[in-house]
Amino acid sequence: MRRWIVRSLTLGLAALLGWAGTPTAQTREVKIGATYPLSGQVAKSGEDVLNGHRLAVEIVNGKFDLPLPLARDEGLPRLGGAKLKLVAADHQGSPEIGAGEAERLITREKVAALVGAFHSSVAATASQVAERSGIPYMTGESEATNLTERGFKWFFRTTPSSQTQAKDYFEFLNDLVKARKATIKTIALIHENTLWGEEFAKSVKKYLPEYPQFTLAVDVSYANGTTDLTSEVQRLVTARPDVVLHACYDAEAILLGKTYKLLGFNPQGTIAHGAAFASSAFRNALKDDANFFLIREHFSRDLAPKKPVLGAVADMYRQRYKKDMDGGSARAFTAMMALAEAINRAGSTQPAAIRKALQETNLAENQIIMPWPGIRFDEKGQNTMSRGVFVQTQGQTPRLVWPFAQAAADLVWPRPAWK
Repeated sequence: MRRWIVRSLTLGLAALLGWAGTPTAQTREVKIGATYPLSGQVAKSGEDVLNGHRLAVEIVNGKFDLPLPLARDEGLPRLGGAKLKLVAADHQGSPEIGAGEAERLITREKVAALVGAFHSSVAATASQVAERSGIPYMTGESEATNLTERGFKWFFRTTPSSQTQAKDYFEFLNDLVKARKATIKTIALIHENTLWGEEFAKSVKKYLPEYPQFTLAVDVSYANGTTDLTSEVQRLVTARPDVVLHACYDAEAILLGKTYKLLGFNPQGTIAHGAAFASSAFRNALKDDANFFLIREHFSRDLAPKKPVLGAVADMYRQRYKKDMDGGSARAFTAMMALAEAINRAGSTQPAAIRKALQETNLAENQIIMPWPGIRFDEKGQNTMSRGVFVQTQGQTPRLVWPFAQAAADLVWPRPAWK
């Protein structure tokens, strides 16, 4: 009786802590919870990102002749060939729903780790639940800088922060002035008003003093989910900036593109994070009017000749989901591959073992599809090796235009007048 009580208490404690135990012959699957916006205005991007995770899981669970971690094995070899199982949840763009879904995935589904959440505001609340529960949380696309500034022990991010991306904007503009003799003096910001957009604006303003040749003409903020941006665009028209930097999601990006044309707003350059102008939803909605928008991206199909594995994975994505892989889906794919590699290296589904393996991650450039030197996390959980490129939509296709030494197409600057 006494032995039974001790054993029951031990198993109960393990369940409370979310332990799945060390690898045994009975280990059949490792559950990964994924919270994304699968309904609402950003549902198309949410589905694209989730498909990136799905493709990574397929490659890990199957056997593919690809130079990627775990691709040539079936399942996780150090866990007896256990397969990954992705358990998806729809947070609808709501931080409150995201937190609730994270709680459910941890307590009911018994996931070994969480991934998500596209929206930085949702990643903030969902990762708080993971932190409190002692469960690893990996994001490949939530960019708000302060996500890795909270002192969390269980949070990891493969993608660059808003701060890193803001610096890339200035490096690109600076290079454009020097190499192409462009005359750029004034910059405008327009961004949604949740955590992601506000952090982006803060980061741009932080770097402005380092680039005194540029001045801020106007900072325009709008409510996420708005259906009319006429007054905001009129503020941009009045300010007459040379360049506009954006942080917006799909629906507002489409709305901005249409409003720019309607009001005849045509600065030298319109540049955004990949979450907006790079999406297939944006190109499908605007057709030829999507041309000449610039995107600070993480991925480009144009790099495939120099990195064949990138092309192979992009082809697989196209075959399965009938659309091209973009920066969002490529980043999600990369985050899941990094998480799977760490779980396998841990040789265990215990959260503490996975966390330790993530801290020790050291993936090389030839082990990932991104144009980065690799993946290595600092003490805050931020990948220190992520980098950016710029693409421009030309002929309704995103083409790599910067760094200029790697460009697959000539940058069109300034952007032509609206037709």
